[in-house]
Formats: sequence, C-alpha cells, structure tokens
Amino acid sequence: MGFDLSVALERVGGDEELLKEIADLFVAEAPQLLEAIRVAVEAGDGSALHRAAHSLKGSVANFGVEDAVKTAFQLEQMGKNNELDGAVDVFSLLKHEIETVSDALAKIV
Repeated sequence: MGFDLSVALERVGGDEELLKEIADLFVAEAPQLLEAIRVAVEAGDGSALHRAAHSLKGSVANFGVEDAVKTAFQLEQMGKNNELDGAVDVFSLLKHEIETVSDALAKIV
C-alpha cells in the first residue's frame, strides 16, 4: 500500500499543519537515512544497519505506508541478526518505496 493522505491525516488527528511539519522533516531526513543504510549494507555493518533502518521505519510509519514499514523492518532485523545476505536487494526496494513516499509528501509541504 502506498501513501494515502487520509491515513496520514488520521495518524495526526486531522491536524494538517502537524502533518506538513512531519512531512517536511521526513523529506529532509529520509535521504540521509537511506544513505546511512546504503553505507551500512556495503560495509557489512549490521549494527549500523539496524539503527538506521529502525529510524527510517519509525519515520515512515507516521504516514501509514505499510509496505515501506515492512521493508525497513526487514532490513532492521537483518542488521540486528547480522545476516546481510540479500540486503542489497531489500535496500533497493526500500529506496524505491521511500522515494515514492517522499515524492508524494513533497506535494503537500
């Protein structure tokens, strides 16, 4: 499931200004978190992957985008368990999902 404005608004109690503030922060921070995840995957650093994926998961959860939450959680668990086989592919999927969410949010901020 992709970004749904009504779900995102519901998560912030209908407060459009709060949603805009959270969306603005997400659009600014998501590329940095994606880069941290990419670096961690390339370096084989499970601990760093766990932390960055956890942060991104929490951020994207504010918008009710379950696919991205699940993908970030998958990377978080891979990092936690230091089992990074397939992490490059999962990261590619997450990057696409986050970029789609960011594009949608950029339209409302």
